Amino acid sequence: MFLTRYFGRTLLAAAKSETPAAAAAAASSARTEYNPLAEFFEVDRSTEDEKPVVYGRSWKASELRLKSWDDLQKLWYVLLKEKNMLMTQRQMLNAQNLRFPNPERVPKVRKSMCRIKQVLTERAIEEPDPRRSAEMKRMVNAL
Repeated sequence: MFLTRYFGRTLLAAAKSETPAAAAAAASSARTEYNPLAEFFEVDRSTEDEKPVVYGRSWKASELRLKSWDDLQKLWYVLLKEKNMLMTQRQMLNAQNLRFPNPERVPKVRKSMCRIKQVLTERAIEEPDPRRSAEMKRMVNAL
């Protein structure tokens, strides 16, 4: 009991002695700590929102053909991250016997990923240099 009072007073005094700017900086750094596992979970949405959340559509192959190789590679990893997040969320909710919200998102991500592979394969086939074409095909198959 004595220790609680002593340490409580010490901590309270230390908190009071901080400047407002230092306290705000400490509070903001505590809130914005980076946790890499947090990317596997979707941020919780409040149940107060009456409007249903509408998610986008899958990418069309014609849209993907306009993008560069680097852009397609970045998009692939964004979609892979999204797919992993959805699979983690679905598995977690199934373990808790809860319904997975918006299950139509998974096929959209899969379709987009398949279309990216299709576009990259088309580019690899059209490549005139056989060595570069073979290298591009290996890269696409590794995705």
